[in-house]
Amino acid sequence: MYFEGIIIGIGTFIIIGIFHPIVIKGEYHIGKKIWPVFLVAGIMAIIISLFLNNVALSALIGVLGFTLLWSIHEIIEQEKRVEKGWFPKNPKKEEK
Repeated sequence: MYFEGIIIGIGTFIIIGIFHPIVIKGEYHIGKKIWPVFLVAGIMAIIISLFLNNVALSALIGVLGFTLLWSIHEIIEQEKRVEKGWFPKNPKKEEK
């Protein structure tokens, strides 16, 4: 039996689940100007995944990289959700 598919599926589920609150907290405390961190980390993770011999680990690091890149979009959307009042606004964060 091969468990790589199940491991990749569970890992993907966990990675995406972890990034939901990271995006919310990142936007709350820093704002959308955090996007370059997600960009650099995402590109690095994707490049690292290219050099790993373990298929499951390579896939999970690749998923992490693309999740980081997708988080750039979500950070911008999160700012819009805050403006709509769907999430709390940080009163200590500087306004534009």
